[in-house]
Amino acid sequence: MRLAARMQKKQWHILPADIFTGQLACELKISPLLAQTLINRGVKTADEAKSFLNPKLSELIEPELMPGIGAAVDRVEKAIKDKEKITIYGDYDVDGITAVSILLGLFRLLQANVDYYIPHRVDEGYDLNIEAVEQLAKSGTKLLISVDCGMTAFESALAAKACGIDLIITDHHRPSADGKVPQATAIVHPNLDKNYPAQTNAGATVAFKLAWAVVNRLKGSGVTPQHLRQFLINATIFAAMGTIADVIDMRGENRIISSFGLRAFADSGLPGMKALIDAARLTSQTIDSFHIGYCLAPMLNAAGRMGHARLAVELLTCDNDIRAIRIAEYLKQQNKQRQILEKKIYKLACVMIAEQGLDHPDKKTIVLSSSDWHTGIIGIVASRLIDKYYKPAILFNIANGKAQGSARSIEGFDILEAITACGSELISFGGHAMAAGLVINVDKINGFAAAFENYAAENWNIDEFVSKFEIDAVCKLSDLSMPFVKSLGALGPFGRGNPSPIFAARGVRLVASPRRVGQDGEHLQLALCDSSANARCIGFNMAHLEKKLLENEFFNIAFEPQIDNFYGQPAVQLVLSDIQFE
Repeated sequence: MRLAARMQKKQWHILPADIFTGQLACELKISPLLAQTLINRGVKTADEAKSFLNPKLSELIEPELMPGIGAAVDRVEKAIKDKEKITIYGDYDVDGITAVSILLGLFRLLQANVDYYIPHRVDEGYDLNIEAVEQLAKSGTKLLISVDCGMTAFESALAAKACGIDLIITDHHRPSADGKVPQATAIVHPNLDKNYPAQTNAGATVAFKLAWAVVNRLKGSGVTPQHLRQFLINATIFAAMGTIADVIDMRGENRIISSFGLRAFADSGLPGMKALIDAARLTSQTIDSFHIGYCLAPMLNAAGRMGHARLAVELLTCDNDIRAIRIAEYLKQQNKQRQILEKKIYKLACVMIAEQGLDHPDKKTIVLSSSDWHTGIIGIVASRLIDKYYKPAILFNIANGKAQGSARSIEGFDILEAITACGSELISFGGHAMAAGLVINVDKINGFAAAFENYAAENWNIDEFVSKFEIDAVCKLSDLSMPFVKSLGALGPFGRGNPSPIFAARGVRLVASPRRVGQDGEHLQLALCDSSANARCIGFNMAHLEKKLLENEFFNIAFEPQIDNFYGQPAVQLVLSDIQFE
């Protein structure tokens, strides 16, 4: 991930060597270490490996198989032919922004009467809201298509019907536990059929499937026109961005579409994407999942966090180079302001955690609230608190007697299930296992926090509340040749379910004293060796370990091997994930 290691001590889980490693290495003519890494990801045969290492668009699930898509295409086709006003209603995060951009781009190509609406994060909050629906009805909307939201918008769906609007819901968030769905003309959602083979698509991928199905319907048995074919290729970029930014499971179809989308960056010709990449000082030829998650997505998210997400959609769908550059530079500055505000809230949250004793091992959760926080930032801060304390975290921003919260979780603890169990006093909530949003009256926060803590304690599993990570194999430093490290890139895109390979080396020692680097000297540059070779390493946010490293002759390291081009000459560098002292 190329990020700082967690500040809490980790539990290493070294995956056992597989009996098929040697056979797979021999058949594919690859190193045993790479073969073991493939096997750790469920790839055990040569045929499976070839498919995994060379994902193809032809392996995507046909869009017509997506639950609910037939009725949706019927209604879209009618709206286009009759020139009815279509409004796309999306969420304000990257998944929602890219989903809106996919359908907006297609409908514009088809010369449909189309507009889009994204609610304001602070003023309106998540999901379809009745006021917006009524406003859209007055503006002449006849077909409303939700993307990345709507699955629990029961009252808003009824309001749409009352206003004479046909509603199509496309979403990926978990449906209501009781099985009820909103009243709509069509609902496109992978979870509506438990036999559908891709249950974890991002909202942008669901929108992509709808766009693809519309193209298939309109072209009939003929060849896809070139401009629509190019549109679908570019749409994989947006689907990849939504998938990666929303931390969707990166296996199966999600990995295929993300892989192809990343490869499509270089030839997309989209002014908005070029401007965004240039603003981030990247190059389109080298975009990977890390660049999406930690460089491009934060800039797009800054629009919705600090202002209004409409600007991000305008950027992605812009056909004017100058306008695209101006928007991208503005979002870059907004993201810098977001980073400053995030640091301020994070520091205050850490102080509150210490004052309230929430850092004690007996406490299983973190719930904090303040009227001085920014609603658009608290979700990021909640994630950072998990990195430090490794506990499910919920942060609330208080305004006008209500508190809007963002929840983030740890692997193995379903935070939406927990919130649902404690949600009798909540005004609204929704999300999935790892992240959720919720709204509550201020006077109910303490009671909710107590119920949430009790739920976690009663459903506590010691293995869940220990910061742990899997290590693909133990190796020698001499195993980490340039060709081997380059070969690891073929295992991407990396993300949840397909993590970046992590290896461990035992009994390493310093070749020279550590060197502090970074603006505040918070990182360490290390030169290490074992009995086989030397290695250059970087330990992000590990400056606090400098003294301990000097005091210990030998220690163990866990790391991600990467190719570093910082000094102009490619070289292997180990990005340290953790250090264990004997």
